[in-house]
Amino acid sequence: MLHQIITYIKWLPKTFHLHGIHSPFVFSFEKKCLKGKSKDENVSKLIAYRNTLLQNNKIISVTDFGAGSRVFRSDERMVKDIARYAGAPLKRMQLIERMITYFQPKNILEIGTSLGMGTIALSANPESVVTSLEGCPETAAIAQQQLQDFGVSNVDIIIGEFGESLQKINKNKFDLIYFDGNHSKEATLHYAQEMLPTITNETVWVFDDIHWSQEMTEAWHILKKLPEVTVTIDCFYIGFLFFREEQHKEDFFIKL
Repeated sequence: MLHQIITYIKWLPKTFHLHGIHSPFVFSFEKKCLKGKSKDENVSKLIAYRNTLLQNNKIISVTDFGAGSRVFRSDERMVKDIARYAGAPLKRMQLIERMITYFQPKNILEIGTSLGMGTIALSANPESVVTSLEGCPETAAIAQQQLQDFGVSNVDIIIGEFGESLQKINKNKFDLIYFDGNHSKEATLHYAQEMLPTITNETVWVFDDIHWSQEMTEAWHILKKLPEVTVTIDCFYIGFLFFREEQHKEDFFIKL
């Protein structure tokens, strides 16, 4: 928590210099997506999905391959507690939904399904195909049932350790990848390297909790320097990487 506070204080002044955004691509993305408005019917669906989980008293045994939890001390957890403390906040869900509506990606990869709170937002475009990876079978089962109950049919959840799952799909091309499955520096960088062969000029990479810890901040700075990356956008809680060859390499800091 101390790291986040110190990092935020250093990050905030960088967001005050956006008046001179000369990139039409970034200007449009900021105005129409990052600071845009979600459709009421989409928001209602996201709220209903989240509220259903917040009312679920089922206890499941969580298998955690990631950096661990700052909240939970036991692997036995109530679904509603996972949704409240570890699930995507509603504003994050809305941002993801707007991102899908804006870019209209056809092939989407999510690394870290959890209860599917980000997944349902990623599925906003019915023409897209969402592949979502989850390491915990019991968590994945909740997500699969939830998505089915909400009529979502364009999501395929693959259960297993992320490194093994990625090796099975890294020959595909993905228009958008949402990294939200392991908040450690080593794993984040490893997954990124595994997925580099899948990028195209239009691919978008989205990283959740980029300043969650010192490790994640370090990983984010390394990712920004990848030679394939041109434009980066740091919104503190979430980061975007773009691979557009026609863009000059530039870093943006945008307060949502």
